[in-house]
Amino acid sequence: MEISARIPSLMADQSRIRNFCIIAHIDHGKSTLADRLLELTGTVDKRNMKAQILDSMDLEREKGITIKLTPARMGYKDHVLNLIDTPGHVDFTYEVSRSLAAVEGAILLVDATQGVQAQTIGNLYLAMEENLEIIPVLNKIDLPAADVDARAAELMQLIGCKREEILCVSGKTGEGVMELLDAIVTRIPPPAGNPTAPTRALIFDSFYDDYRGVMAYVRVVDGALKKRQKVKMIATHYQLELLEVGAVTPNGLVAAPTLECGQIGYVVTGLKEISGCRVGDTISTLSLNDSTTQPLPGYKEVKPMVYAGVFPREGDDFHKLREAMERLKLNDSALIYEPEHSPAIGYGFRCGLLGMLHLEILKERLEREFNLSLVVTVPSVGYEVVLRSRETRIIKSPLELPDPSHIEQIREPWVKLDLVSPSEYIGSIMTLMQEWRGVYTTTEYLSGDRAILHYEIPLSMVIVDFYDKLKSVTAGYASMNYEVIGYRVADVVRMDMLVAEEAVDAFATLVYRDEAEKTGRRMATILKDSIPKENFVIKIQAAVGGKIVASERISAMRKDVTAGLYGGDVTRKRKLLEKQKKGKAKMAALGKGKVSIPTEAYLKVLKRE
Repeated sequence: MEISARIPSLMADQSRIRNFCIIAHIDHGKSTLADRLLELTGTVDKRNMKAQILDSMDLEREKGITIKLTPARMGYKDHVLNLIDTPGHVDFTYEVSRSLAAVEGAILLVDATQGVQAQTIGNLYLAMEENLEIIPVLNKIDLPAADVDARAAELMQLIGCKREEILCVSGKTGEGVMELLDAIVTRIPPPAGNPTAPTRALIFDSFYDDYRGVMAYVRVVDGALKKRQKVKMIATHYQLELLEVGAVTPNGLVAAPTLECGQIGYVVTGLKEISGCRVGDTISTLSLNDSTTQPLPGYKEVKPMVYAGVFPREGDDFHKLREAMERLKLNDSALIYEPEHSPAIGYGFRCGLLGMLHLEILKERLEREFNLSLVVTVPSVGYEVVLRSRETRIIKSPLELPDPSHIEQIREPWVKLDLVSPSEYIGSIMTLMQEWRGVYTTTEYLSGDRAILHYEIPLSMVIVDFYDKLKSVTAGYASMNYEVIGYRVADVVRMDMLVAEEAVDAFATLVYRDEAEKTGRRMATILKDSIPKENFVIKIQAAVGGKIVASERISAMRKDVTAGLYGGDVTRKRKLLEKQKKGKAKMAALGKGKVSIPTEAYLKVLKRE
């Protein structure tokens, strides 16, 4: 479908440029408000409008969430407005941080029916760290359940603003959106770059095009970028000639001769090597006089905290998976991966991610965009191991754990957890947190009957199904946001699973010492139900060090060796049964009764079904 658009000139005076993004909790209406801004500025014709026009991925439309940041250019009252629409889910905070580094202002959007939520607070703090101009906005005022006065009081308490500074809009109907556009022009400062200084541009996102190579979204901080200009990447030291520069619009990419100082746009690098263009790097002019050009600070690099194995179901697809990972890494700077081999399911990758939704989106994108069928193992956190030699290592898999005699201590990542909930559920939340090893710090009360509970909790407790439990005990009303605060000593041990008295590496796991027996029983039960019977008894054992903490037995397959006998003395039957018994014992003892573990058994344990 062709979208007609009115695209403002790329050659605008710097004082007439406004760069801003929309930040909010998930489902507070960021993408819908972005739709109205594009429509009311005439950037997209009303007849060509569609819901969530900036959410270009099918996955975003299906799930109703924004996954990727999306820039878009608009014109309003002789000004150029560069908008970046951002995700709201905690797993995509890194996308928000990248957007904030490229703008001067942020619209803090709050649902007038739900009020301030956990990610509202988390994203606000990110914007304040960047010293951005904050415009507080209440959205969805057209809904019958909207309580503007109560929600405005919450915002005033949260950011210390005055009532008249809070704007009220409806992203759905367009009410109040023109006033918001005026506020963007008057309250957000113009870019402060130097047009005559050596060129410096920040790469805040990138993707790969099969025909044009690596393409990057950039914010020009100083100087300008021009087509056919020779530039260098300061961090990766790559030198290249820009094939094209231009603006990003809802209708696609619009080429231009120059990307001026202060503007947000795209560049076509032509690079075929994906590693040459790194998100957070600085593009600079290639000149002998610019050798002292300082890189831009960009934003802090995100460290993945959750690790999971990603394997192709078909072994032949490993190289296809490797290529797909390289492409996604370019578009997802928080993704880290390295090759891994499992005796159970072959070759794949150990991936470092930010959380469970991040893992789910990675899996779905690999399957949809690259037509792969995948097996994903249960996620685990990265532990910090301090050796007696004072060396510190990060281990991502139980098999990497050194010999216990060499270990001084093991530390696990902890997070600061903010829970926003109606006051009536405080008791239920506190009970849940006690069961999940949470350490209480403080409680704050927002206006009305809502509270923010602050806890500290091991990350391993949060990543799997904590959010579902939280929603369950609060009837769906609570929201959460977490931030990693460091590593603390943990009493964890490696638990091995023995099948027929042989340790199976793929089943090794790190567990809390006081939960080893419970976890061992669960895993032994899964294996008992999954492994087929043999002609001898199969012992399944969970072991910590040399101690067995849980065990199950799979009885031998029964075969009536006396079926061919008829009449005669009973001792003949006993002799045959005794012979069979000795044969089974011999098979087990000599290892000829080696157990073949089906792939389904590995998957059930690794996925913890």
